[in-house]
Amino acid sequence: MAVPCVRVRPEDGEATRRRLAADDLVDDEYAITASDGWLYIPVTDADAVPGEFDVVEFDAPERRTPTNPADVLGFEPTYERLGDVVILDEDDPERAQRIADAILESDVRAESVVNRASKVKGTERVRDWDVLAGDGTEAVHREYGCEFELDLATVYFSPRLATERHRVVEQVEREGEHVFDMFAGVGPYAVPMAKAGAEVVATDINEDAIAYLERNAERNGVADRITAIVGDVRNVVSGSSREQSERDGVRDVASEYENWADRIVMNLPHTADEFLDTAVALAGDDCVIHLYDFEHEDDPYGPAEAAIRAAAEPEYDVEIETRRTVRSYAPHELNVVVDARLTRR
Repeated sequence: MAVPCVRVRPEDGEATRRRLAADDLVDDEYAITASDGWLYIPVTDADAVPGEFDVVEFDAPERRTPTNPADVLGFEPTYERLGDVVILDEDDPERAQRIADAILESDVRAESVVNRASKVKGTERVRDWDVLAGDGTEAVHREYGCEFELDLATVYFSPRLATERHRVVEQVEREGEHVFDMFAGVGPYAVPMAKAGAEVVATDINEDAIAYLERNAERNGVADRITAIVGDVRNVVSGSSREQSERDGVRDVASEYENWADRIVMNLPHTADEFLDTAVALAGDDCVIHLYDFEHEDDPYGPAEAAIRAAAEPEYDVEIETRRTVRSYAPHELNVVVDARLTRR
């Protein structure tokens, strides 16, 4: 449909649009369109356009209003995104399927829609999923300039922790800083820390997670800065002899990384404090430990602080640099982090 439009060169388009919008002259029912080296901005009243602008008739398309799932369903569903996978947390299978169908019908970008089918379980912290639409549970997640390939069915990953991860990554102080990530997963701490210049050792008990971590290190161009090791960190960082380690097929990491770390990430809430003796063995003369925990709101930081001091003192002076609530985890229970600096006496 031919409608009145201001015709301008593309380089002048944004300034012109703002000038017209200030006078409430932009017609939002039609799309701003580029054609034959010109930009056409639909206007509501050709006579009100300042004389300095060139007003012409142009066949501008009607502006399409994006459709969201709520437009289809009649209510606002709750979901989160991980790359092109949309994640639901619905107890009613029929409601979950309705939401999945609405997401595919809407303008939400989605290759798959999945619904949580179990709680996180086992030492590898994975859960079951119902695939409601699309190809499955594999995704590529983008976060603060990094890309992470993963499969929700075989590894643990939470996009909700992106801000917290970035907070820790930004603390990397210098090129070549030694970072040990004790429960590394697919690398959401290890990879950006390596991009920030750190030399990273990353362990995880989940073989699939370490396989994805190595792929993500390659994907983000930091494979030369990350050493990835499969296994319980208490076993791979142990005092066993090299001969025993070779017989058991376990790498003797203790001889390589004892007193090595400038920074240690311990993101395994509920049980990370059980690994503090190992963390202290890894710590260098001046080391920051980021210990994550789930604690009751009445004393969210005390247990983690006490556990760090019990493991590190008197060999180290312990200074608590940060006490932070990451998120609410359950009624009256918080996911917290304590950043503690250990300085050898």
